[in-house]
Amino acid sequence: MTPERLRALLDEVARGALPVEEAERRLAWAPTEDLGFARVDHHRALRHGFPEVVFGLGKTPEQLAAIAGRIAARGEGVLCTRVAEAADDALRAAVPGIRINPLGRTAYLPAAEPVARRTRGTVLIVTAGTSDLPVAEEAADTAAAFGNPVERLTDVGVAGIHRILGARDTLAGAAVIIVVAGMEGALPSVVGGLVSVPVIAVPTSVGYGASFGGLSALLGMLNSCASGVTVVNIDNGFGAASAASRINLLPPA
Repeated sequence: MTPERLRALLDEVARGALPVEEAERRLAWAPTEDLGFARVDHHRALRHGFPEVVFGLGKTPEQLAAIAGRIAARGEGVLCTRVAEAADDALRAAVPGIRINPLGRTAYLPAAEPVARRTRGTVLIVTAGTSDLPVAEEAADTAAAFGNPVERLTDVGVAGIHRILGARDTLAGAAVIIVVAGMEGALPSVVGGLVSVPVIAVPTSVGYGASFGGLSALLGMLNSCASGVTVVNIDNGFGAASAASRINLLPPA
């Protein structure tokens, strides 16, 4: 149940277009649904603006498919992250029409009646290197699922600084920028020095031994000398896109 659907339901009752009994039936669905191994939060969209997102890592294909299927049954769409290839067939069987992105390890089914959201502009996903694409794709798919216009700017890391400097028009056109980088994590500082909009930095676990699985990039981003740069956890494209959505999306008119 999204805020938009709830307002539409109450408006129908107020206009006399929907019997009170039918509205009661639709609202009678419990806010949570107990599956034994999980409690699905069906009213999260009323509190957060977005339905519950299913984190696939650590779940069996059957568990992931069951949770996603129950969320999708409400007609409001479903997004799964960190989806293992082994779960693809189970998801397709439980949620017909679901779109699976193997690179981003996401699975997404749009809502039966998508809600047009008001935004400040575009969320731009900037990737330092091709090896950072899995995390960048998770961010892109999440931002798009949450109703943001999304653009991508790929492979513009500081090893060839002219690449990002040559994309200043693209950077200037974004409302929020997510910068995904591994190694020493320098790219968000460069971008932060070029733009006036919020920059969300995502360190990735890409790099050689002394990168410590992304810790070096994380610390480098946290110590950025550019203003307006915030940092999420290592490889957390989902978290970056969630934060970007809260910045970018406007309340309903």
